[in-house]
Amino acid sequence: MSHFVGKQAPEFTAEVFANNKTSKLSLKSLRGKWVVLAFYPADFTFICPTELGELADFYDEFRKLNTEVLSVSTDTAFVHKAWHDNSQTIKKIKYPMLADPTRQFALLMAR
Repeated sequence: MSHFVGKQAPEFTAEVFANNKTSKLSLKSLRGKWVVLAFYPADFTFICPTELGELADFYDEFRKLNTEVLSVSTDTAFVHKAWHDNSQTIKKIKYPMLADPTRQFALLMAR
C-alpha cells in the first residue's frame, strides 16, 4: 500500500456519514488539503474501532495541519450511523466515514 503515499487520489464523489447525518462528499471539495484515507474492512468488527478511535483522538491535530481524514469501508452510510449510535469509540469520530458498498472507490484507488 505504500505506493499510494504521496500520490494524487482519483476524483470521486461518495456518500458519507458525518456530523450525525448522511451526505455526499467529493474529493474536489477538499482541494488544497492533504487527505488521509483510512481503509478498514467492515463496521462492527472488534479490531477496527481501535484504529478509527485513534484517528478520532488526533483529528483536531490533523485539521490544524490542513488535513482531512476519511475512513472508508464497504458498509453503507446507514450502517456507519448504526455503528456510531452503538459504539462509544465510534461515537467520538468527527471525520467523514465514506461508504463504498459496491467497492467502486477501492477499484478506483487500485488503478
